[in-house]
This record gives sequence, C-alpha cells and structure tokens, in this order.
Amino acid sequence: MSEARFPSTSTSGGSGWIGVPVPRREDADLLTGQARTVADLDQADVAAATGRSAAVLEVAFARSPLAHADVGSVDVQGARGVPEVVGAWAAADLPDLPPVTVPPASRGVYDGIDWPSLATDRVRYVGQPLAAVVATDRAHAEDGVRRVRTDLRERPVLLDPRRAAEPDAPRLFDDRSNVVSDEHVGHAAETVFREAAVTVELELREQRLLPTSLEPRSLLAAPNAGGGIVVWASHQAQHNLRSGLAEGLGLEQTGVRVVVPATGGAFGAKSQIYPEYLVVATLCRLLQRPVRWVEDRAEAMVAAARGRSQRQRTRMAANAAGEILAYELLLDADVGGYPHTGGGVPTFTAHMATGAYRTPQVHSRARCVLTTSPPTSSYRGAGRPEAAYALERTVDVLARRLGMDPAELRRRNHLQPGQFPYDTPTGRTYDSGGYTAAMDKALAEVGYDDVRAEQAERRRAGERPLGIGIATYVERSGGPPDSDEHGAVEACADGTIVARVGSTSTGQGHRTAFAQLVASALRVPLEQVRVLQNDTDEVPYGFGTFGSRSTQVGGNALWRAAEGLVEEARSRFGAACGVAADEVVYDAGRLTCGDSSTTLAQLAAASRLRVDRRPELPQAFPFGAYVAVVEVDPELGTVGVRRLVAVDDYGVVVNPLLVDGQGYGSVAQGLGQALLEEASTDERGRPEQRTLLDYLVPTAADMPVVTLAETSTPNPHVPFGAKGAGEAGCIGAPPAVVNAVCDAIDVDHIDMPLTPEAVWRALQ
Repeated sequence: MSEARFPSTSTSGGSGWIGVPVPRREDADLLTGQARTVADLDQADVAAATGRSAAVLEVAFARSPLAHADVGSVDVQGARGVPEVVGAWAAADLPDLPPVTVPPASRGVYDGIDWPSLATDRVRYVGQPLAAVVATDRAHAEDGVRRVRTDLRERPVLLDPRRAAEPDAPRLFDDRSNVVSDEHVGHAAETVFREAAVTVELELREQRLLPTSLEPRSLLAAPNAGGGIVVWASHQAQHNLRSGLAEGLGLEQTGVRVVVPATGGAFGAKSQIYPEYLVVATLCRLLQRPVRWVEDRAEAMVAAARGRSQRQRTRMAANAAGEILAYELLLDADVGGYPHTGGGVPTFTAHMATGAYRTPQVHSRARCVLTTSPPTSSYRGAGRPEAAYALERTVDVLARRLGMDPAELRRRNHLQPGQFPYDTPTGRTYDSGGYTAAMDKALAEVGYDDVRAEQAERRRAGERPLGIGIATYVERSGGPPDSDEHGAVEACADGTIVARVGSTSTGQGHRTAFAQLVASALRVPLEQVRVLQNDTDEVPYGFGTFGSRSTQVGGNALWRAAEGLVEEARSRFGAACGVAADEVVYDAGRLTCGDSSTTLAQLAAASRLRVDRRPELPQAFPFGAYVAVVEVDPELGTVGVRRLVAVDDYGVVVNPLLVDGQGYGSVAQGLGQALLEEASTDERGRPEQRTLLDYLVPTAADMPVVTLAETSTPNPHVPFGAKGAGEAGCIGAPPAVVNAVCDAIDVDHIDMPLTPEAVWRALQ
C-alpha cells in the first residue's frame, strides 16, 4: 500500500505545464502492445530502415562454465552441423573481431585491459562468451551452442576484493596488479581521530546485485545499402553505443545508425558497450544479413553486469556534544574480471562521502579491484547508495555510542540553508539544500515521538521488537561535472513543435516531461509538442540517460533551444517589419509588431525555423530523508517494514506523476537490497542464482505502506528549477531499514541483505 503526493498544479515563471501531473503519453502503446522492443522487430522493419530485405538471424553464445581458466581450445565444428545453423565462430575464426576497449574516460588508467568479445587466452568470469552460433531461430542456435566443445584449464578464483588486492594474490592479468585504480579524495585527519572524545569504526559490505530490468540486454544489427550498419538496441546512450561500434568496426560514425526502440528498463546497466554487441555487429557485416541477440533471463542471471559490490571501512570522530569532526571511508570495489563498465562507480562513492553534514575533515579512498566475477556496472544510484549507506550506518553507530537520539545527532550536524553553495571536503559544490527541514517533515509524517513511545512500551512488556531508522542523504544528479546535452526545437508549418533531445528514454516518461518543458517555455498547448529522441539520425549528439540527468540537463537544453527559437522568430519578423527584434512581442506562438502579426507556423512555412543548443550544466544535488518503522519476529528473524516515509527534494518537480512512479520503483529496489537480494557465488565463482526463483526481488505483496512527500529547493542553474529524480529510493531506503532493524534488536550492525537467517543469527 502506498500513499502518493499530488501537489497543486504549480507553475514556474508563468509556465503553465510545470508541476502538472500529466498522464504519460507513452502508456497507451505500452499497455496495448503497440510499442515494439528489439525482440519484436521483423524483416519489414529492417527493410524499411536499411533498404535491404532479409530474414533476421538469431545468435546464441557458448559461455564459460568456469570463473577463471586458461582457454586451450574452442571447437565449434559440431555446432556447424546442426540443422538451421548458419555458422559458428570462436575467437580464432574471427581474426578481425574487435575487443571492448577501455572507455575514453578511463584511458590512461585501465590501459592494456581490453575485454575480448570472444575469449582468447583466458576467461575471467563465469558466463564470459567463448563462441557465437547463428541460426534461423534462437532454438536452433542454442542447439548449436550445446555442440560447442571447449578445453578450459581451471585457475584459482578470487572472489573477495580485499584478498585480490593483496600482493601475493593470483593475477588476472599477468603484467599488472589486480588493483587497477586507487583514488584518494579529501585529506586524512589522524590527529583528529587520536584526540577526539568519541570515535567509532565500522566494517560494511555492499552485496552484489542483479539489475534485473524487465527486458534484458538486446541488440539487432543489419547491414545497409551504403556499407554501414543500422543497429537497434535496448540501451541508455545511443550516441555512445554508436561511437563504440564505429571505433571497433573501423567505420565512420556516419556509417552507424543506432535506434533505441521501446525499452523495458535499464537502471544503469545498459549504458555501456558489451562484448556481445561487437560480436553481433561483426557477424552482421560478415554475413551481410541482419543478426539479433536477445539475452534471456538465464544469461542475465549468470553473465550480465552486476551492481554495488563494495567492502567498506568507516571511521568517525566527534566531540562529546556530538559534533562530527572527521569521517573516513575506505572502500575496495569489486569490479569483476574487467573494469570497463563499473570502474567509475567507486569514484562517485568517494566524492559523495560527505553526505548532508558539515564535517570539517573527510577522507575517502576508493580502490577498484579485479576479481573472477562478472563485471560490475553502474546500477540505479551508481555510487551514491554506497556512500549514503556507509555514512548513515556510521552516524547511527555514533549516536548509539553517545547515547543520543539519532535524529538529534543529525540535526546538530546538518548543513544549514545559509551555508550554500557549499564546497565539500571531497571536491563537490552543493547548490542548495534544506536537510533538517526534510528530516523533520519525515519524522512528523511517521509520528516519531509516538513510535518511540510504542517502542519503549513494547520493550517493557517483552513484546516483539519495534525499531525506527533514519537516513538523510545528498545525491548528485546530472552526470559528470559540467556535462552537456543536445536539444533542438523546431516550429513546423502545420503548427506543431518538434523537440529533439539527446537523452535516451528507457521507460521514464520523457515524451511527456520534455513536452511539458517545451510547451511551458513557448507557452503553447501541450498537444502541439512532439518529442523525438532515441535515434542518432534524428539527433546529432547525445550524452545519454543516467545519473538522474534527463530532465535537468536534457530539459535545460530544450528550454534553451525554445528560448533561442523565440529570439530567432522575433529577429526574422522584426527584419520583415523593418524594426529591431526587441520591438517584436512574442506570446503563445504568435508574434506581434504594431498592427502586424504572424505565427511560428507561418514563419516556418516561409523557411525552416529550428534552433539547436548544447549547453553545459553543473551537477545538482537533490537530497532528502527516509524514516523506516520495522517489526522483528525474534523467533523467526523475519523483518516486517510497517511503514516507510520518504521526503525527497528534487527542486521544482515538472511532473509529479512521473516522479512518484520513479519514487515507488526506486524504493522497491532499495528494499530489495536491504532485505532480499544478493547475487552470490559458490567457492568456485559459479553463480548460485540461475532463475528468479533463486534471486528474490520485491513484489507488490512485499511493499509496505510507503508515503512519498517532498520539500522544494529550486536548482539555481536551470530556469525551471528542477533537479534530477528517480534514484533516491535506492539511496535512502537501505540505510533507513538497516538502521531500524539494528535499533529494534539493539545491535551495532548486520550486513545486507537482512534475511531471516541473518537477523536470527544477530539475535543469538
């Protein structure tokens, strides 16, 4: 059961669609089955895009059953004899097959660690592709995979990043350490820790998670008549994918068109280029046929990228009054066999170690360590949940040590509104905030004093333990510092407005929110605005959709383009009237100069009227507070979340319906991490969860009463005031729930997930 917030239809600067809970435009096609995913595309779709008609071939991969092994041989001859199999290839059969190279942002750090698209001399995780089989349908391709014979010679596995970081640990790459990066931010404060009245230390584990999007990864590549390829992919950053494919295949970027059709979620794990993508693209060019790979759930469970996976040590120093003097976070991040997709996430954790507090000294060290596991990637929150969990768990332990109410300890240390903009000790500049106000609103909503009174009464009566947990958080939205996005707004002769944006929709409701922003900037009816995205032929550049950046950064690009469109229209009409542009009045799609007037549509009929913008924008820093109330069964160890209150501050909310939907989804994933989910392996590195019967994700029946509320502290860097939204539940819910359980059973710490067994053992 959930309680939603439906604020009044507020406006920003007279822009009538800001704050209006407009229903999603996307839903009709999704709910009626008209929306088409990569798996739905057929020969006619391919022919329409490429000018060449051919049946789509399907690919399946033979994968390593071992976590770490030398590759002796991969024999695909048997696969080639299966009926309907078109061909089968190991790495030796494709000498021109490119590897996944180090991402541009990590060059100079991970140089020399190419990720083979098909394994060559060694495999470094269970599920690494060894061979590809192409057939007329997926079933026959899988039959071929079963005929692939391999000679693998097992090597020692490394599953713990701390063990893998030791000098005597077996190396995954012979010519370099398993520690592929070691970054420090802030400054150590040993003197403060020695002299402080109170210090606490904590060991924490962020377990591995499976992103588990509704639609796993998928990609269809087809050759076109011009010698290039057209690619349809379930992806978050079509321009980045285009660049990676073009570089790997030796094509000009204009030779690769990427289209992202309807996508069943992504959560960060579809931001990258993967080995399978390069194999599919290579085979489509080799065979001159369209080739498709649709990852099934079994593949995703075994071989797809993972999330989180950090080992953390924290220290916190405070004076006797509870003022935090110093905080240290040392983390070892397990990035799996290759650091390409998850190597940047620990940096985000290090930089967000400060949280909501005015701690004078903060030091964080982030080490990325190779292990014999599937690579990690960004996963909803990407580094910020890890930072908030470490900090908020440590603050709660400090409150216990001081004998102080955890809400009061936070209140004494929160940054205050007059301190913004605030330069953190870890190198970020918080734009605006009201951290205590958000926490106090959450406490009032949950009835904090009443819950504490009930808790005390239960303890006196020996009844089931009740616990209450608090977590305040600050996250960053917008992607890398000062990142950009492309936006273009065009007026058409038929009276419509076309908005093109580089952000990639994977189910967030972009077509609705972006239309609201453009309609607000131009002051025109919402139904006039049409949004185009997800196609590199329609949009010349895009940075992508991750880091809660779409509305904030992509929306800002569209707003600036809309402003530019108005100025261009005023200039054109002014020139026609023989006056300066500033003498032309614009309102709601009409331009007036004296007794003369025209419309955007009429100007567009005379000559094309389109303005493109690609502005850079600083990061924003949304924040909030979560309060969880839990009940623990001491005999069974089960945890019942009685209530969860989330107060988030996303600045000005463009569409409350979309934000609430994102809020519920992220809370569900946060509860999954806290209570249920773990992608574990056996002692040989083999995944222990092979189906969703083994890997537990929250269902509707598992959701507690969730109350979503908000405060609003506008983003000073965008004209409509929005900050990023969509990932907060993954950040705030886990520490709030774990704090509540530890409060209920009076222990310092239990590692996630808080399964009945884990809680029962803690109770013993």
